[in-house]
Amino acid sequence: MDLDPDLAALRPLGGFFVLRTAGAPADPPPTLAQAYAHRGEDVYADSITFRVRTVADRIHAPELRVSASIAQQALAARLWSVALGCAVLYGSVPDLDPRLLHWDPAASAPDDLSLAEVRPRPADAATVADLVVQGHLEPLTAALHARYGVAEGLLWGNAGSALAGAARELGRWARGAGGAGADAGARAHVLAAELLTHPRLAPTGTLTGSAFRRRSCCLYYRVPGGGICGDCCFTRAPWSSPNATSG
Repeated sequence: MDLDPDLAALRPLGGFFVLRTAGAPADPPPTLAQAYAHRGEDVYADSITFRVRTVADRIHAPELRVSASIAQQALAARLWSVALGCAVLYGSVPDLDPRLLHWDPAASAPDDLSLAEVRPRPADAATVADLVVQGHLEPLTAALHARYGVAEGLLWGNAGSALAGAARELGRWARGAGGAGADAGARAHVLAAELLTHPRLAPTGTLTGSAFRRRSCCLYYRVPGGGICGDCCFTRAPWSSPNATSG
């Protein structure tokens, strides 16, 4: 099935998968390319800084590296969800060039993304990795590591966790969809497993069936009322060792 201009097949999958494609509004938010490139001091002009501080305020993060990690994982989940959803439902993916993706850093979760133009690309793992890993996760990781001191291994662990999570959500949806969507979960798992062999993602954790166990922690346990996630490297919150999650 060819990509349709509205990517309508993604709508039944839920908010993390849906991607608006109506083109840029009259006063569009910045593109992700602009966000990755910005190095200024103005928090309102710098989308990444604004997003990290917005998330910090919303979750009452005790330090910005915690909100930086949470914000990065959420954006990674959006990107992986769109890519995997299109790959298994359409057999192709839209070009997710950061110059085409507009991002509103003030929006609530899931991240508000809109694609200026739908350009079909192949749905093989190499192309998806090029679009998401090279196009987005590498510059985003570099920016957050430089600005907030978040360990690169932690951020890549977030990316691996987000990828596995997107595949699980597709599997959950597919089990209830029946018909043409019934095998979408299996295709998503195969694609995710291949993507997790990428040099950036292979060290992040282990995929066993649909279950992923990461080798780092996203720091969510530091959020008031937070705890450890289901795929965390820890079995309980490491309260006595606050520096254990830096990598």
